[in-house]
Amino acid sequence: MKVAIIGGGAAGFFAALNVKENHPAAQVVIFEKSSHPLAKVKVSGGGRCNVTNACRTLKELCAAYPRGANSLKKAFREFDNHALMRWFEARNLALVTQEDNCVFPRSQNSQTIIDCFLEEAARLQIRIETACPVTGIRPLGDELQLSFSDARRKPATFAKVIVATGGAPRRNDLAWLEQVGHRIIPPVPSLFSFSMPREKITTLMGVVVDPVQVALQGTGFKAAGPLLITHWGMSGPAILKLSAFGARWLSEQNYHGHLQVNWAAQRNQERVAEQLSAGLAEQPKKLLSNVNPCSLPDRLWRYLLDKAAISSSKKCAELGKTDQNRLLNLLTNDCYEIAGRTSFKEEFVTCGGVSLNDIDIASMQSKVCKNLYFAGEVLDIDGITGGFNFQAAWTTAFIAARLR
Repeated sequence: MKVAIIGGGAAGFFAALNVKENHPAAQVVIFEKSSHPLAKVKVSGGGRCNVTNACRTLKELCAAYPRGANSLKKAFREFDNHALMRWFEARNLALVTQEDNCVFPRSQNSQTIIDCFLEEAARLQIRIETACPVTGIRPLGDELQLSFSDARRKPATFAKVIVATGGAPRRNDLAWLEQVGHRIIPPVPSLFSFSMPREKITTLMGVVVDPVQVALQGTGFKAAGPLLITHWGMSGPAILKLSAFGARWLSEQNYHGHLQVNWAAQRNQERVAEQLSAGLAEQPKKLLSNVNPCSLPDRLWRYLLDKAAISSSKKCAELGKTDQNRLLNLLTNDCYEIAGRTSFKEEFVTCGGVSLNDIDIASMQSKVCKNLYFAGEVLDIDGITGGFNFQAAWTTAFIAARLR
């Protein structure tokens, strides 16, 4: 049996390795369009490769996917994050789990993952064809014929094909799959930080506030976690998570809108009011600049005082009720104008892709083209930061590799 894997990234390699484990007699070839397979693995996690997340429950794992969670719930029962960790450890690749549950190779070097895959591919005699873009799939009876961008390369026929080409920046990049009959959900960026060129808070670049609660004004999208103030706007896990869940809405708004920030990370405004009043009452003679009732970074506290038009040289006892209410509103419902997005490091994640309605999740086989399977981000599946996008790739590839 001849099997083609289209895409030499995380999902492609994992699918290829598992195809050979499941079907030792199969002839497996990976077609990678670039000259460097596993390039995204190389740069992921700042070059350390966040392979998965060690969250304990299925509910917690599925909650990390703005799109595809229901489908993945079934898939994770077949191969979840803990199964993935056992897979690597069985191949003598030691892993380490951080306090935030992000899982990395103990070496703290993504090359360790790449070497593992390449060594396994060599051991299993998997052929790797680089600089070889596939441009079309044509059903021929029960087989599939692949055509290539290089006119000198003749079309090749395979019994099974797994598409693992990763996220596509443009819908046109998926036209060759649409031509086979698949519905395409238009891809848009996910996981990005917010540009705020007109906001003075950028003068606080480098300040981290943990935790905060954030929301997109006028929507139900919200998130919580650490927030990083940058020289261009805001980033950090809370913002990246919010951008993922609000990816399509933000795209429709041309990345313009308003961000609401609850610096106190407390939904009950009355409790924050009590905390603020108590903190001021305890030190009536101290200057406001030296009192920080909500334990915010000092630079941010002074910034909020200035934004509320309150002199930091005032004493706590001099702060009237009107000023307190104005400050309270900033602490719990501050607002900033979003005027663009900024990509998150070298990692590019898309929302959209091949519709999950056209995929049998139990096998990852196409419902519209027999013997054609899918794995990874080419599907309309994406997760937040923390190893979740890789986990979706591993899981879908593992299931596709059964070739059922």
